[in-house]
Amino acid sequence: MTDAPLHLAVALDGAGWHPAAWRAEDARPGDLFTADYWADLVAEAERGLLDFVTFEDALGLQSAAFHRPDDRTDQVRGSLDAVLLAARLAPLTTHIGLVPTTNVTHTEPFHLAIGIATLDYASRGRAGWRPQISARAADAAHFGRRTTPRLTDDDVRDPERIAARLRPLFDEAADVVEVARRLWDSWEEDAEIRDAATGRFIDRDKVHHIDFEGAYFSVRGPSITPRPPQGQPLVASLAHASAPYEFATRSCDVVFVTPHDRAGAAAILAQVDAAVAAVGRDLRQRPLRRFAELLVFLDEEPGAAERRKAHLDALDGAVLSSDAEIFTGTPHDLADLLLDWRAAGLDGFRLRPGTLPHDLAAITRGLVPELRRRRAFRAAYDATTLREHLGLPYPNSRYAQAG
Repeated sequence: MTDAPLHLAVALDGAGWHPAAWRAEDARPGDLFTADYWADLVAEAERGLLDFVTFEDALGLQSAAFHRPDDRTDQVRGSLDAVLLAARLAPLTTHIGLVPTTNVTHTEPFHLAIGIATLDYASRGRAGWRPQISARAADAAHFGRRTTPRLTDDDVRDPERIAARLRPLFDEAADVVEVARRLWDSWEEDAEIRDAATGRFIDRDKVHHIDFEGAYFSVRGPSITPRPPQGQPLVASLAHASAPYEFATRSCDVVFVTPHDRAGAAAILAQVDAAVAAVGRDLRQRPLRRFAELLVFLDEEPGAAERRKAHLDALDGAVLSSDAEIFTGTPHDLADLLLDWRAAGLDGFRLRPGTLPHDLAAITRGLVPELRRRRAFRAAYDATTLREHLGLPYPNSRYAQAG
């Protein structure tokens, strides 16, 4: 095989990505708020040699509507804090990356930076971060400090219209990531001396103020946490339109996109390439990994996944819809699709299991062996950090270089 092996990640969310997943036969709704439930899922993902798992999070209760709360009581509501959950799982795993989602619109950048840095220490270099803006105006009421645009039903039908209305929040998010990266750099590699004989724990000249001044906030620094094991933990974002593409290409190491076929993947990647050029990013110095999203229902028996999804649709009272392509079929058929789409220029895929644990196990025990048979996926972990899994270089501290 001449192509590099695929990268695979899984997006974990509640009982699965179908709203009725908690009512599936093998679901564990009584365990959703226990550490053991999540530990079992991540252990399964690591057995499948996946690159990383992501954990969803938000500042408001889940809703069937993208832009506003609802009053439904027949779907899962409530979640655990994603960063704290990832930190709890870190010592239970050895290789897989852990990528929590955090809101950056209503959370202080300094707090976010030290939280992700701490996760990188807890996981020994396997932390990532998915910064997410707050698209729901109702979230602002939890904090009482500001208001954000209130999206309408017409807005949510047009990704570019949403992006235009929320562009200031994406600009602010870019500043949040820039502050985090500067804080991660603020301690040089050898700033800690730890010499008990001389009484010197740190070299103060190697701990730097970042003195960030932006349109939305100012942060003096330095971080209270020494430079993370990866130098800078991996940053990833989900993008559907021009403003989020620009945010991803300016600020992130991985971008998740949502094509619905191979031609769509090529078209979206062309938009990502245009955003790379617009922000002036040098991909030789700062590579950008590009993952496509798929919501998957998998069964070995042909037709079984379609029947299972139809049953869940009936329980929910509506046919499942998603921003990502919905795949129902066998692991063999999904492997065909992934390798076909890869030819458009994708580096990997983030798969959303329709139900948990069923579709996660189908990925790790059905899809992964099928890809391995085609020499398209790793047979063992060959790296220890998340950046290394994705072939991303270790970033030097900007302050050490300046010195």
